[in-house]
Amino acid sequence: MMGTRGHIAVTVLALACGWMSAAGAGRPPQQAQNRSAAGPDLKQAQAEPNLDKRSKLALESADTAFETMKAAYEKGENTQVAAAATEIQQSVELAYTSLTQTGKDPRKSPKWFKRAEIQTRDLLRRLDSFQHDMSFGDRSMLDSVKTSVQQVHDNLLMGLMEGKHK
Repeated sequence: MMGTRGHIAVTVLALACGWMSAAGAGRPPQQAQNRSAAGPDLKQAQAEPNLDKRSKLALESADTAFETMKAAYEKGENTQVAAAATEIQQSVELAYTSLTQTGKDPRKSPKWFKRAEIQTRDLLRRLDSFQHDMSFGDRSMLDSVKTSVQQVHDNLLMGLMEGKHK
């Protein structure tokens, strides 16, 4: 037999589940689109007016382009691999320029800068691993992308780690 507390707990749980499902069903189409499995693309990131969020969306776009690049390489479509590699490079550069345009000091406001540094580090590791999995003749198409992402990562890390300006 369930006491009063048990009935209250069941009622609260039922109401919470009902509200959560109703909130999901009533979600505006734009939010539903942002949660798509494909992730944001570079155009969505460029359209974002908030520079901090733009950098986040650009790095998510780079992740999506990386997954697209892997799938295209498995299918043997080297033109799509090259296009996805270019999109990765442009996305990472957009993220970095967006962060620098904020005018914030990475040492005083590290939130977005540190996130970008971590994401570019992870992207570099994945690019390096993917490049080693590629055939020897195809590896050169990722060299410029890796160099660009490495430069952005180094700039972000230096901004976060450098001392006081004299």
